Amino acid sequence: MLVVAAVLLVVRVAMILRRTRSAAGDDWDARQVKELRASGANAFTPYEIDFFFTLPDEPSCTSMRTRLESDGFTTDARGMNEHAEGISLHASKRLRVSVSEMQGFTQRFQALAAEFGGHYDGWTTNKSRT
Repeated sequence: MLVVAAVLLVVRVAMILRRTRSAAGDDWDARQVKELRASGANAFTPYEIDFFFTLPDEPSCTSMRTRLESDGFTTDARGMNEHAEGISLHASKRLRVSVSEMQGFTQRFQALAAEFGGHYDGWTTNKSRT
């Protein structure tokens, strides 16, 4: 019984940690949208949104660029500086900004970056870029 209780405890802790990590990403998107609204951005106006990724090499970057461009994103990439390895990928698209939309992009892009061995670094916009 002690072993079963220990296993249940480990599973419970893992579930709590997973929810906490997921909520942290969601909270970041919500904060970004809240800051954008506080600066006077209109919820009905499409803005140029910039998304950032780090990828391990040129082939993975090329594959990811192809996927993003087929979804209507404009992309550009450049090698990292001498202190960091990999390729920095920037994608942009005009979108209306809402918390649920941006959380959806975060989840989608985290999975996409992981598929290519990379990392999703987040998004930003400037309310003047309509």
